[in-house]
Amino acid sequence: MKLSKGSQSPLASAKASSALTRSRKEGGYSMSAGISAHSKETEESPSWDAIREHIRACMQCGTCTGSCGSSAAMDYTPRQLWRMVQLGLLEEIFASRTFSLCSSCYYCTLRCPRGLHLTEAMHALKRLAAARGFTAKEKGTRFYRSFLETARRYGRIREMELMTRYFLVMKDPLLPFGFAPLGVKLLRKGKISPQMPRLSGPGKLDAICRKVEELEAGS
Repeated sequence: MKLSKGSQSPLASAKASSALTRSRKEGGYSMSAGISAHSKETEESPSWDAIREHIRACMQCGTCTGSCGSSAAMDYTPRQLWRMVQLGLLEEIFASRTFSLCSSCYYCTLRCPRGLHLTEAMHALKRLAAARGFTAKEKGTRFYRSFLETARRYGRIREMELMTRYFLVMKDPLLPFGFAPLGVKLLRKGKISPQMPRLSGPGKLDAICRKVEELEAGS
């Protein structure tokens, strides 16, 4: 489904109007009661229903789109994304680049006339997409996971190990050659250490990471 920036389908308008009426009658929606709560998806991801429940009060004013510095690079504007959430277009949302391009500037949250926590909703969509495997093959997701695994092991980033992990998960034999000129330049200037990476063994932050997981699971 493709939505033009200046138009809305009759079905979208009707459903949003109905949702807005219900939200007014029921007195709105509490962020703490929905998106931030644990759900049936996984112990660490929000539920799709909780995200839709929070966004149902969106009145499509477009303030979020006008405030978003990344909207020009998005295939759907934030306003269009929230309409898609209201309509339950899950696959279309996760096939888009919109929620993954959110820079978490919080302008949309600060300026939303309905007081919706839109940045947190974007975060929730990212977590839900990861939990359902929609982002498992994306380059960005694989890089971030390699980054976090390296930080967990050392408490800091070791560039050689970070890139080695990234190249291994990408499974592209030609990918390292694209980074080779930059790597050689950094080595010559002493910006990175030639220390060989250790891809196994205990990490310095293992205990902290386990404690955080326990706290998240119990909250």
